[in-house]
Amino acid sequence: MRVIAGEFKGRALAAVPGKGTRPTTDKVKESIFSMIGPYFSGGIALDLYAGTGGLGIEALSRGVERVIFVDADAKAVSVIKGNLEKVQATDKAEVYRNDAARALKALTKRDVKFSVVFLDPPYAYQKIAAEMAILQDTGLLADGCWIVAEHDAEFKLGAQIADCVLQKQATYGDTTISIYRYEPKGEAQE
Repeated sequence: MRVIAGEFKGRALAAVPGKGTRPTTDKVKESIFSMIGPYFSGGIALDLYAGTGGLGIEALSRGVERVIFVDADAKAVSVIKGNLEKVQATDKAEVYRNDAARALKALTKRDVKFSVVFLDPPYAYQKIAAEMAILQDTGLLADGCWIVAEHDAEFKLGAQIADCVLQKQATYGDTTISIYRYEPKGEAQE
């Protein structure tokens, strides 16, 4: 597992020990970033269920200015911190050990709007649509925010979840990537 492009290109990232975390493969990561745009000019990202932190670190490498990483597993949080140190990006990140529901509740108390959100929950825990609704209802999404959901290929998400509209979808083996764009009040974003 490595950083694919940008400032930290080629740097190896550590995996979380054990079988509790399923890291996004380099091939899938490359596909995700080719779908949402290869590079960013600033913005804040949320990497919920961060695991190794690979998606958020890739976003930092490609120009996102700040990432909030959240994972409930203590080992994952330790690995994320270590990976951020490897790429020397600890000053551009916040890392929290928390479950997704509590983290979203805590984030609503802050003045933050995300331009990119990564949702990659364990396949046994698929509450992506409900979490997307919470992100919208609590005002955590900037207009035009990309929401990248990585889920089991057998798990189906709708073409629209409130004001989040499905833009692209691709399946790699047992993994599907569903990419949504937040278009408030149905206004199309380019």
